[in-house]
Amino acid sequence: MNNTPAQFTRVTKNYGMVEALRGLDLTIRPGELVALLGANGAGKTTAVRTLLGLAKPSSGEVRVFGGDPRDARCRTRIGALLQVARVPETLRVREHIHLFSSYYPNPRPIDEVIIAAGLEGLEKRKFGQLSGGQQKRVLFALALVGNPDLLVLDEPTVGLDVEARRALWKQIRAFIAGGRSVLLTTHYLAEAEALANRVVVIHKGVVMAEGTPQEIKGNAATLEDAFIDLLEAS
Repeated sequence: MNNTPAQFTRVTKNYGMVEALRGLDLTIRPGELVALLGANGAGKTTAVRTLLGLAKPSSGEVRVFGGDPRDARCRTRIGALLQVARVPETLRVREHIHLFSSYYPNPRPIDEVIIAAGLEGLEKRKFGQLSGGQQKRVLFALALVGNPDLLVLDEPTVGLDVEARRALWKQIRAFIAGGRSVLLTTHYLAEAEALANRVVVIHKGVVMAEGTPQEIKGNAATLEDAFIDLLEAS
């Protein structure tokens, strides 16, 4: 396997007559956070699903560390926090993390994961007793516990208040500081500005712009429809 965390090459994905992705080219390099920015329905979640091996491209190729994302050796190098994730509400926080750690060959120590996800003092609480922000931190811990080299975060702060959102940002920055890579999907321009090394704007399955957060914000007026919803959401 090579050292490139993820690469999309002319990826298309069709659902019947709907073209969710139309020739997506995207590379995620070691040690960077790439924000895939777009309004709802832009194709962000479809890109994530193909990267995780949950959906097969209609054409083109997706590679994870040079391999097929459906291959077990590749999948154990990825951690994911998806928009829709359900775990048993009666299990306690530590029990969830312990269970997920058993799925990986070289998991991070449980106590280290608890600290990294900001869950100190909540270890014995049942998942169903936690606030929305606390539940999101547990799901973030489950994404970290496998000691991934690539973290995929699909709209991770939707529904969170400002304080919970910034707490999660802090944890994401700490992950990047360790030299790992992140693909973050968001429709918040402010979130991309706060976290990303590079921003890729996607609209109707097509990449419309790519650059630093400052470059993207400076070119917002030229992105027309793709940016109207983004500016209103930020």
